Amino acid sequence: MRHKIKTNRFGRFSSYRKATLNSMARALIINQSIKTTHDKAKAAASEVEHLITLAKSQTLAARRQAHKQLCDHKLVKRLFTETASLFKDRNSGYTRILKLGYRRGDGALMAILELTEKSVKPKKQKHLAASSKHPASALEEKPHAHKIEEKPKAPEKKEPSKKFFGGLRGFFKKERDSL
Repeated sequence: MRHKIKTNRFGRFSSYRKATLNSMARALIINQSIKTTHDKAKAAASEVEHLITLAKSQTLAARRQAHKQLCDHKLVKRLFTETASLFKDRNSGYTRILKLGYRRGDGALMAILELTEKSVKPKKQKHLAASSKHPASALEEKPHAHKIEEKPKAPEKKEPSKKFFGGLRGFFKKERDSL
């Protein structure tokens, strides 16, 4: 009897289902946000919540359990250092699910699964002479300090594609296929 054993199987064998959830947990830790179906997002959210709770304990046993699921030492290190430090003041609610709508192909409800706290990565700033404190020193660093004037180019016009069917070309049968 299967009393109180409720799990979404996703139409997969248990090993495939486990691999799917593990890969989604890996992707969420790396990217901090993933787009998937709503049912998979709900299942993966509980896995990630468990991993972050393990990471907050900072023990060797917790690292080994996390490695069993993530299968990557660098990712475990990132989970225990960066991700766990984001949620040190929270007890739960590490992920959120935002519904997107229905997928066009099969009508599955799509969702974005993301971490509630995200680490901010510094953007690469271009070194401009106008933005530095001493513009003269920035010009001295460059070997070619003289400016080359360019004429503004006229915007190029794109002509529409002449393909009427676009991606449906292979959809229709051709005469030579019906031999």
